[in-house]
Amino acid sequence: MPLPKIAEARELSDEKLAEEIINVKRQLFQLRLQKATRQLEKPHQFRHARHRLAQLLTVEGERKRAASQPPQEEK
Repeated sequence: MPLPKIAEARELSDEKLAEEIINVKRQLFQLRLQKATRQLEKPHQFRHARHRLAQLLTVEGERKRAASQPPQEEK
C-alpha cells in the first residue's frame, strides 16, 4: 500500500478535512491499543497513519494561514 499523496488532502473541503483528521487520530489510537495488547498484525500502518495525519494538518495550517493573511494587491 503506497503512502497517500498530499494532493488528495488538498482536494478535500474544510469539513471533510476536519473529519479526516479526527478519523486518522482515532485510527492511531486504535493502533496503539492493538500494539499494547499485542494484537497488531501490520506495524507499517503506524507510518501510513502518521504520514496521513501530517499531510492533513499541513493542509489545514496552510488554509488557516492563507485565510488570516490580507489579500495582496495586484500590480
